[in-house]
Amino acid sequence: MANNNNTNSKMSYEEAGRKGGEQTSKNHDKEFYQEIGQKGGETTKQNHNQSFYEDIGEKGGEQTSKNHDKEFYQEIGQKGGERSRNNNNSSNSSKNNNNNN
Repeated sequence: MANNNNTNSKMSYEEAGRKGGEQTSKNHDKEFYQEIGQKGGETTKQNHNQSFYEDIGEKGGEQTSKNHDKEFYQEIGQKGGERSRNNNNSSNSSKNNNNNN
């Protein structure tokens, strides 16, 4: 039977990463993750050109189309249309308020 208390055994990279991630999530809040995500995005933008984003967008689109059916696209299209309509209505409302002043 294996001895789990063996100090000579090494932790796998997977286990070490999982434990590190768990500890990090205990020590940091949502703002921390937003900040490092923002920094990562800015660094990526500095290091890559437009064709990089075109390539990853194409790959992501291809993968999404393999994993989803027509109904998925209808649903997200409807949600996007509703969101656009709501944004336009609030923009028009604020324009009308400005014109009345």
